[in-house]
Amino acid sequence: MEIRKLLVANRGEIAIRVFRACAAEAIATVAVVAPDDKGSLHARHASEVVEIGNYLHSEEHIRAAQQAGADAIHPGYGFLAENADFAEAVEAAGLVFIGPTCDALRRGGDKLEAKRAAKGAGVPVLPTGEPEEIGFPLMIKAAAGGGGRGMRIVREPSGLPDAVAAAGREAKAAFGDETLFFERYLERPRHVEIQLLADEHGHIYSLGERECSIQRRHQKVLEEAPSTALDPELRRQMSDAAIAFAQAIGYRSLGTVEFLLDGGEFFFLELNGRIQVEHPVTEEATGLDLVALQLAIARGEPIADPEATFRRHAVEVRLYAEDPVDFLPQAGTVERLRLPDAIRVDAGVAEGDEVGIAYDPLIAKLIASGATREEALARLESSLGETEVEGITSNLPFLRWLVSHPAVRAGRTTTAFLTDFPALSATPARLPSEPWAMPWRLNLPAPAPHPLADPDTALHNQRHTGEHSALTAPMPGTVIRVAVAPGDRVAARQPLVVLEAMKMETPVVAPYEAVVSSVNVAEGDRVAGGTVLVELEE
Repeated sequence: MEIRKLLVANRGEIAIRVFRACAAEAIATVAVVAPDDKGSLHARHASEVVEIGNYLHSEEHIRAAQQAGADAIHPGYGFLAENADFAEAVEAAGLVFIGPTCDALRRGGDKLEAKRAAKGAGVPVLPTGEPEEIGFPLMIKAAAGGGGRGMRIVREPSGLPDAVAAAGREAKAAFGDETLFFERYLERPRHVEIQLLADEHGHIYSLGERECSIQRRHQKVLEEAPSTALDPELRRQMSDAAIAFAQAIGYRSLGTVEFLLDGGEFFFLELNGRIQVEHPVTEEATGLDLVALQLAIARGEPIADPEATFRRHAVEVRLYAEDPVDFLPQAGTVERLRLPDAIRVDAGVAEGDEVGIAYDPLIAKLIASGATREEALARLESSLGETEVEGITSNLPFLRWLVSHPAVRAGRTTTAFLTDFPALSATPARLPSEPWAMPWRLNLPAPAPHPLADPDTALHNQRHTGEHSALTAPMPGTVIRVAVAPGDRVAARQPLVVLEAMKMETPVVAPYEAVVSSVNVAEGDRVAGGTVLVELEE
């Protein structure tokens, strides 16, 4: 099946990445742009551009593809990438969908159905159910998506109603589906994922793992391959489990099966039925072109076993327009952007571009590789030292701190890394002793785990004068909820206003028990960073 022209139903760096793969195969490309995204970098990289109403409107992408005479649609990641109805509509329109079948997406893309399929295939899963069944702490998750959207940690029953409401709104905004479920929460696991490749002829291959444990707000900030936590036997077991799951749902295309690793035990987390943000890590470590393999599968070609091996070690970090301490998204103009040329860089914006509040604040991905892990990290550290971002707040200081941290250098990181070592905190001269890092046995009851801080409770600015406090917006955004009125008495940590930016919600909470003296915004207001939202009196 020939593909002569391809439309990417996405934006930013992933659209540019697909355009690059298409150019290598002489495939013409079509970019789509929403009305508020016309000046974006990806629109400047395609053969032609078609304006659409919204990136979440499937019929708009199909209309654009037909208008441009495209043969195929690549969904990228996010937006409609794992939407089975979209895949079905694309194929019904006579176009090639660069991804899984709609049936596989329905089984694997729905997080609850995926867990049932994994369990049926003999893959270990974490318990799900009603909160009273699985207990606390628990994780709320969006059934239709990932990437940190629609996720909340809840430690006590009293926090459940607000968390469910917020997660549902966030899931609806990001995926068009507010369905949620509850899952047991592990405090300090590793996050390890297996990259799969499956064609329509029944061949399914594992391309190895990626370590993705370092995260903020449930989103990854550093990924590497191979993982320091896996030996050959554990790698084989996890790869076999991922392949068994893919066989159970009849999977086709590129995809990733994610696991939580707790000691020597691993548990199925979810399927990402699409290309991953962190796919360059596997490409740099193995020498494979994953987008080219996606295109070959979509054309119906049988894929020979790539016999993927880790020829090099690769590490990726994500450069975001966000505060380097509390990770709140930022908006503004990138007045100066100097990116390194000694390593791979997949950029989504260029110097002079605007980073708005409507989309993900990713500026670029920086990927370094080396013959050893130490060499890859050293190259990344040097390249981050050369990187410059001006005109907009970025997480560059955090990334420089991160790659030099002794826990990262030692390969001893879990999903609790930023709780154990807060961003930009002083690095320890030596790492704390971790007797549980190696196999051991003690015939005493295990102590209760120390609870981690909730990453969804964001910091906000506060101006305090005597008995008066003015709470301000920590970043530009839209007010989606006002929870109090003048005269209300509020408790410490009680949500007052909820802001939405880049499809993520941020609650502004009371710093102490007080009385609301004024509310200066209404639902639907767009506010700048620093805007006074609520004033309190003790």
